[in-house]
Amino acid sequence: MTANFDMIKKVYSSYKQKLADARKVLNRPMTYAEKVLYTHLWEKPTREYVRGKDYVELSPDRVAMQDATAQMALLQFMSSGRKKTAVPSTVHCDHLIQAQVGAKDDLLRAEEENKEVYDFLESISRKYGIGFWKPGAGIIHQVVLENYAFPGGMMIGTDSHTPNAGGLGMIAIGVGGADAVDVMSGMPWELKWPKLIGVKLTGKLNGWTSPKDVILKLAGILTVKGGTGAIVEYFGEGTNSISCTGKATICNMGAEIGATTSVFPFDEKMSSYLRITKRADVAALAEGLADELCADKDVLEHPEKYYDQIVEINLDELEPHLNGPFTPDKAWPISKMKEAVKMEGYPDTISVALIGSCTNSSYEDIDRSASIAKQALAKGLKAKSQFTITPGSEQVRATIERDGQLKVLTDIGGLILANACGPCIGMWKRMDIKTGERNTIVTSFNRNFAKRNDGNPETLAFVASPEITTALAIAGRLSFNPLTDELENEKGEKVKLDPPVGEELPPKGFDEGSSGFIPPAEDGSSIEVKVDPKSDRLQLLQPFEPWDGKDFVDLPVLLKVSGKCTTDHISMAGPWLKYRGHLDNISNNMFLGAINAFTGDAGKTKNIFTGEYKSVPEVAREYKAKGIGWVVVGDENYGEGSSREHAAMEPRYLGGKAIIVKSFARIHETNLKKQGMLPLTFADPKDYDKIREDDKVTIFVSQLQPEKPIKMLVKHSDGTQDEIWLNHTMNASQIEWFKAGSALNLIAKSQKN
Repeated sequence: MTANFDMIKKVYSSYKQKLADARKVLNRPMTYAEKVLYTHLWEKPTREYVRGKDYVELSPDRVAMQDATAQMALLQFMSSGRKKTAVPSTVHCDHLIQAQVGAKDDLLRAEEENKEVYDFLESISRKYGIGFWKPGAGIIHQVVLENYAFPGGMMIGTDSHTPNAGGLGMIAIGVGGADAVDVMSGMPWELKWPKLIGVKLTGKLNGWTSPKDVILKLAGILTVKGGTGAIVEYFGEGTNSISCTGKATICNMGAEIGATTSVFPFDEKMSSYLRITKRADVAALAEGLADELCADKDVLEHPEKYYDQIVEINLDELEPHLNGPFTPDKAWPISKMKEAVKMEGYPDTISVALIGSCTNSSYEDIDRSASIAKQALAKGLKAKSQFTITPGSEQVRATIERDGQLKVLTDIGGLILANACGPCIGMWKRMDIKTGERNTIVTSFNRNFAKRNDGNPETLAFVASPEITTALAIAGRLSFNPLTDELENEKGEKVKLDPPVGEELPPKGFDEGSSGFIPPAEDGSSIEVKVDPKSDRLQLLQPFEPWDGKDFVDLPVLLKVSGKCTTDHISMAGPWLKYRGHLDNISNNMFLGAINAFTGDAGKTKNIFTGEYKSVPEVAREYKAKGIGWVVVGDENYGEGSSREHAAMEPRYLGGKAIIVKSFARIHETNLKKQGMLPLTFADPKDYDKIREDDKVTIFVSQLQPEKPIKMLVKHSDGTQDEIWLNHTMNASQIEWFKAGSALNLIAKSQKN
């Protein structure tokens, strides 16, 4: 039977009544996203919520956590006072496996190196009623799609690509661990009511174009922050032609435009996927509600009345894209790449091509890539670039091994990596180049910030579909266009690759392989959570101190950040992943990737009391040791990228009081609030320019009220000063988090009462 089927039945049994309650309040047709949101309200609606303004309390159906973020989330959950999670929850071990030589050896090494972390996660999962997926079982989002996602449901996950489940019609939102703790503790989950971007798809994908190209095109249109505060809802006849896993690819990478989440309406493709993944019971229930698992008819006929923005993409005319380097919204149609290589001076030789990841490792993705590899072998071609394949799950891996795709891909020179995130998140021990060596890679991943994949700031990463990536691996050149160009084979003959073909779903069904799932204990009360007090990787948490009721007076500016500052810049991944369960140790990476606006250096800042320049965490610790709080100043879309809450916890732990920027990315702003940090924005963005290196700032925190700006006094070392007004988005509940020291402090207090 489907996992947690009783919960799913309960959601469906109340769905129509909850919709009826919402319709009485709205008295108008509803988009699909609105239907899922209104049916998951914590309490019955009494009015229509204002998009982009109102905060609402929601009741997600489940929680999913990957191993890197689960450590801190579960360490926080231990402090909540709960005996068992309130909703079905799972942990997936996918982030800590470093790609180096191949699947088998890499997995064995990871199991040895990360044993204490895996033991901790398994023991705490079994104790508190959480399902545990062992290392090698697969990447969180692919495993969720195969086992847990369902149309009309809502889930949160401690990874920014949680929206992958939108491919099965689920509202799935990436959050920080503190949000997961709320839901697992039986508390409502708070979200600012999102705006709605409608993406109308017409026509049908054909030739070399794939679902990945839909989101690559959209990223170019909306940019990395164009979806901030919004749900992207796809509609139109074009949605029906895209496979369920193709829809998941599109939703997955919606994180790259800053969207709260992305979602597709329920259709036959989803039914087929549910049935082949042994969830016919869910398919039958969804089919019974099919008329309501989509937007209402009037919405589809007059979308301009119901969406805040509409983008139309004609799939018949859509061209394959490559996006990059250094940002996922720099979109190049493949016909323009030759020109781009010359104009921008990109290295044309592709050093490594990589396919797979949570974004593109479905059976269809691999089958279409294998069809290109099969052609290449028949035409006397092999990969000219290094070529890696990352299956998204053990189920996908076992199936493509059985059906022969893996052999074909290795025959052209491919290397099979573990069923894990690997190079996509920087867990890649790359040995073909040195750090600082300029080179080009092409991936079917989702994110391509500088140093993201291999730690090298001079690696230019381009994101494409797995089909295009495979073709480029064979050609070895970024400027190659498989739609028009020929290649020379080993006999000196000119040959051309035909468009890829592939099955959406395996004709023989899926081979589950070794599932790697460990269910929670029926009674976990006697299970001991494994944390060695001497560990340098795991550390039990101490609550943050509550606000003392006083204004923040004469705080130094620890760092003024110039330009893009993602969560990777604030708290790097890669080798630092091993410290995700040890707040003190991982805090030594704080802001190491951020560019100091005064010096242009990364990761270094001035101690204004001594005049010395040191690493940012060193200076922060020096201030903390003297009882001095501090602030950080940043630019636009601060905190974009991964959902990692360490980027909020580290500044809080090392004595930070406020982050003051031009604008925030959604997840990171919430993470800061949850940890008791003040996320503030310049009322006038030009005031960013007034901040100097030796400034001290006073923030009148006693003025903090919902929807009211607060004043900051900036004292310059030359005796002059500026008065600056700061905005915030904290509501009354969130201000209570700040006063208590963190949201977790309030949860723990409520469990004791």
